[in-house]
Amino acid sequence: MVGGSRIRQIGWALVLGICFALLLALTFKVNAVKSDVRLAERQIIAAQQAKLMLDTEFETRASQQQLSDWNAVEFGYAAPRADQYLESERQLAVLGTPRGIDAPDPVRVALNRPAPESESLFAEWMDDEGADSAARPERRELAAAGGLAERLASPAVGMAAVAEVSQ
Repeated sequence: MVGGSRIRQIGWALVLGICFALLLALTFKVNAVKSDVRLAERQIIAAQQAKLMLDTEFETRASQQQLSDWNAVEFGYAAPRADQYLESERQLAVLGTPRGIDAPDPVRVALNRPAPESESLFAEWMDDEGADSAARPERRELAAAGGLAERLASPAVGMAAVAEVSQ
């Protein structure tokens, strides 16, 4: 009887080995299917991103077409033609029109200049005191400064904003 139990033990060992081999094969198959599922999910995500990009492109092109239609119909805009480009500043100047009769003179230059003491609102009172010319030597220096660089370098005491208008 001892011999029968030994065959039984070998049989159970073979069954266990076959079950373990089937379990191992099944595990590999499950992992292969999981890998395929992950690959399919990645492809789905890539396709969704491509679809989103194409939707955006379509909407952009549709809005460009709509803008082009509005420009042509509503506003009368058109793309520039080759004959509309100018080669030099002289061609641009020829296109300018002279100022109208009632047009105001354009402001040419805006400068900061010292207010002359004689034109000052309080010049009469200051001259009466007699202390104005002695007390303010920087004003005389500022009035004597001839160039712009000299005027800018000197202290800005008694400066008044003046805008020159072409006559």
